[in-house]
Amino acid sequence: MAIENVKCLIIGGGPAGYTAAIYASRAALSPVLYEGIQPGGQLTTTTTVENFPGYPQGVDGVQMMDDIKSQAERLGADIRSGVVSSIDLSRRPFTVVIDGEKTIEAQALIIATGATAKYLGLASEQQFRGMGVSACATCDGFFYRGRDVAVVGGGDTACEEALYLSGLCRKVYMIVRRNVLRASRAMQERVLSTSNIEMLWECNTQEVLGDDAGVTGARLLRKDGTVFDIKIDGFFLAIGHHPNSELVSEWVKTDENGYIVTDGRTSRTNVDGVFAAGDVQDPLYRQAITAAASGCRAALDAEKFLLENS
Repeated sequence: MAIENVKCLIIGGGPAGYTAAIYASRAALSPVLYEGIQPGGQLTTTTTVENFPGYPQGVDGVQMMDDIKSQAERLGADIRSGVVSSIDLSRRPFTVVIDGEKTIEAQALIIATGATAKYLGLASEQQFRGMGVSACATCDGFFYRGRDVAVVGGGDTACEEALYLSGLCRKVYMIVRRNVLRASRAMQERVLSTSNIEMLWECNTQEVLGDDAGVTGARLLRKDGTVFDIKIDGFFLAIGHHPNSELVSEWVKTDENGYIVTDGRTSRTNVDGVFAAGDVQDPLYRQAITAAASGCRAALDAEKFLLENS
């Protein structure tokens, strides 16, 4: 099997990976980027993006990622389709196998594999993804201004999402499977004192209801066996994210939830020459703009590392 040697390898094709490719290209690092199983990242599952600078009229998520990808390619980045099968970070150059058949040795590696939102696993939930079902209130809440929505979850994230939506929407239901919230006391008090948030305790979602235009409601099951429907236009999941860090967790330090730990405000990991960017190392913000910014940092950190270790 022939081995390809590259100076800077980027794994992941979301805003973090593509931005890292832009900066690495301008630094003459000749970056090679593999997009993985979801080219463009999570933004390709949403509709209009209105909070990314430079698009005053908003932009389709797929189109925006195509724009950033095209910019990286214009600057010289080699962007390829392919999924990483295995990684060996025990020594430099790092060894990465693509699709089980191509081996690459990299002097510097940027991990930008993102995170995956957790869903309930309902067929109807998947049917209406991007048509009323969302895992990001900050991204999509604006489209439900003055309408009724539901948030699933009982932790701090769910409470934050519900509070955010309460400032936009007419009514926000919180669907909580227990009879208490898991959120901090301060967050609980804020939610419970917000007049247009209604708590639906001890409820689980049986089905997301909708038609060709999108979500119209949800069918819920109470702990006592009662089944009832609510009318909503938006259904927001806030039950957590799963960082896609399994490929490198044998070598790279992660926190208790699997997010890659970086050194201070840098993108450096505990492995010299390996950098992390985007949602795979960000359990807090999870926005396209913050992912892009961390991709910039990763490329600059990689450039400095290669200059010092060439």
